[in-house]
Amino acid sequence: MTGIAFFASGAHDEVVAFYRERLGAEVWLEQPGCTILQYDNMLFGFCEREAPDTDGILTFVVEDRGAVDERHDDLADVARERPHENERYELYQFFADDPEGRTVEVQTFLHPTDDV
Repeated sequence: MTGIAFFASGAHDEVVAFYRERLGAEVWLEQPGCTILQYDNMLFGFCEREAPDTDGILTFVVEDRGAVDERHDDLADVARERPHENERYELYQFFADDPEGRTVEVQTFLHPTDDV
């Protein structure tokens, strides 16, 4: 079974380009007015609407701290902070904003397990 999280977007083309060009997502399926993207095992879609959905967080899990730092370099103009350790959740992470103000998180687990 597969799940997809959908978001309304008032700037569909710009938002899709952001996730494709800056975070490495690929188009999984194009539908009328909607684009479904895939990043690793995550599917998420943006559908053309007048007002965007900006609640929630789209979290991109990368392989290690170096990859978090590289993504931060790529997203420095929209990053809210520098990468840092989150001791509570045992993460190395940072937050950024997409073109419509959705929260984007890039993280790696400090002590990954085979279940992740």
